[in-house]
Amino acid sequence: MSRSALARLDLNALRHNLRRVKHYAPHSSVLAVIKANGYGHGMITVAKTLEAAGADGFGVASIKEAIALRAAGITNTIVLLEGCFDSDELALVEQYRLEMVVHQARQLEWLEQYCAQRPIRVWLKIDTGMHRLGVPPDAVRDVYARLRRCAAVADDICLMTHLANADVPEHPQNQRQLSQFAESCAGLAGSRSIANSAALIALEHSRGDWVRPGIMLYGVSPFDRGSGADLDLKPVMTLCSELFAMRHCKQGEAVGYGGTYVCPEDMPIGIVSIGYGDGYPRHAPTGTPVLINGARVPLVGRVSMDMICVDLRSAPQARLGDSVVLWGAGLPVEEIAQAAGTIAYELLCGVTSRVDFAYRED
Repeated sequence: MSRSALARLDLNALRHNLRRVKHYAPHSSVLAVIKANGYGHGMITVAKTLEAAGADGFGVASIKEAIALRAAGITNTIVLLEGCFDSDELALVEQYRLEMVVHQARQLEWLEQYCAQRPIRVWLKIDTGMHRLGVPPDAVRDVYARLRRCAAVADDICLMTHLANADVPEHPQNQRQLSQFAESCAGLAGSRSIANSAALIALEHSRGDWVRPGIMLYGVSPFDRGSGADLDLKPVMTLCSELFAMRHCKQGEAVGYGGTYVCPEDMPIGIVSIGYGDGYPRHAPTGTPVLINGARVPLVGRVSMDMICVDLRSAPQARLGDSVVLWGAGLPVEEIAQAAGTIAYELLCGVTSRVDFAYRED
């Protein structure tokens, strides 16, 4: 019998979530963001599923991710969201029929010096207020004109930006950025792309020609409150394990490293075979819920590398081998992230390679 940490991936949920994207942005093309191994869900399987379900393209962070997609047979548009990291990558962009974001002067200079057999499509990123990546608004027209003159660049340039506060729809910075983008792009030919998951749901005027959903595809709310279920999204990943040991502790006995949890009475303690070595958050505190056969029970004591301890007083029927859900179906990953003082993105991306993955259609 092998160790039981398992991530169950529901591909029907993934398709459902793509349909929700199209519900919110029915007139936009969909660039599904699948960087960081598909937010921890397995990039290749996610891409194949979404391509078959009607996604128009994919956003990735690196050439390595893009080449892996092409090698797996993905034929859709693939955009390098951070562009090239050195001039040598341009040959690979051309070879693998990739598209690239340009957000700084040296990327433009590389393109101007590159002799392309086939022009490369460029997405010009404008810094409208996030101040992370992007061309300053007062430089947009000059950079755009240079791109249009560049023999290595295809004519259909896409103009894009990224909102810093879309997860708080009422934040005034959102409208300032949208206005700055409209002003910067006025009169320039080309498609527009602004919206991430939060923006395409809550900011209608951000949807444009291309939307760039990420976290919502995996069933997670992009907002700082609530869960994906509130938006009719379905969790794709359910992280689970099993109850592999049980013991009865006496009142006053300490449980786990550091003895941070002391039993308030004689009580049953369950040991679950998962820990921070699998990607379960090290800082999840006592009281963080797990599901045992659908019933909520609280974690107690410190998370170990390979296991966690849970209070079984509220689950008297629990038995060795019972299924345990750490997050996913029935237990939103957003809730676990909040308890651990982090975000759902980090938990999903942090599931480690020693966890087995099982894909299912329903």
